[in-house]
Amino acid sequence: MWDYSDKVKEHFFNPKNAGAVANANAIGEVGSISCGDALRLTLRVNEASEVIEDAGFQTFGCGSAIASSSVLTEIIKGMTLDEALKVTNNDIAAELDGLPPEKMHCSVMGREALQAAVANYRGEEWKDDHEEGALVCKCFAIDAVMIEEMVWANKLRTVEDVTNYTKAGGGCAACHEDIEAILEKVLKERGETFDPNAAPIEKSIITAEKKPLTNLQRIKKIEEVLTSLRPQLMADGGDVELVEVIDNIAYVNMTGACNGCQMAAMTIAGIQQRLMEVLGEFIRVVPASQMPSKLVNIQEASHA
Repeated sequence: MWDYSDKVKEHFFNPKNAGAVANANAIGEVGSISCGDALRLTLRVNEASEVIEDAGFQTFGCGSAIASSSVLTEIIKGMTLDEALKVTNNDIAAELDGLPPEKMHCSVMGREALQAAVANYRGEEWKDDHEEGALVCKCFAIDAVMIEEMVWANKLRTVEDVTNYTKAGGGCAACHEDIEAILEKVLKERGETFDPNAAPIEKSIITAEKKPLTNLQRIKKIEEVLTSLRPQLMADGGDVELVEVIDNIAYVNMTGACNGCQMAAMTIAGIQQRLMEVLGEFIRVVPASQMPSKLVNIQEASHA
């Protein structure tokens, strides 16, 4: 039997904001009933201030899924959309005084539903990252990108941890070898060694010892890393320019000899690895040419 905190029990037996919000103008749907968990998050957003005035949820799932959805709606009410987007799955778990490790995927589902709802409000296409990389777990349609992000964000170290946070590997187990390869890769980037016999995370209770970086702090650290790498690039006639940082994606321009170079992809991969080592979190480095057109238009307007 899992050990649930009093707050988890409270939000399960007496969920807050259950049901759909009247006159909702933002809807986020994630999960699948066939996979065991599904969440529909509805928000009413003030169009002038982008403040979330009301939030409601409809969840198909276990007690942890209901509790995570309930506390999420309580956390984000009164926040602006940009403030809400900074809420992580760890914030959700912490507000519940922790979740059993086997149930951490419920907090991840809440975070994704929030991202989907904000994208829906802004008229953007939201992708859950499950389709961006090579599919690792076919049972639950989880790809390498999501697994890497969760390993970085939550300092996972075992296949069991990955299953608890993403469900990957919780079905037929055919993907365990691929999950181990991802763990070995990410742990190496963190300066650690993958141990297949390591003990999994016991319980996720987040403390205030290390606060997540604000976007401004993240941008400053990225600029510092690029400045430290610049002499090496300039020695070969190239350079790199930070264009924009959106969530965990840094858009860059490779200039000079680096622009169009056959080794540009490897250079970007090297920059990404160095950034993850310094930031201590998962981040993707992407050429600015791949920025969504809407972001490009906003950026051009801001410089006009």
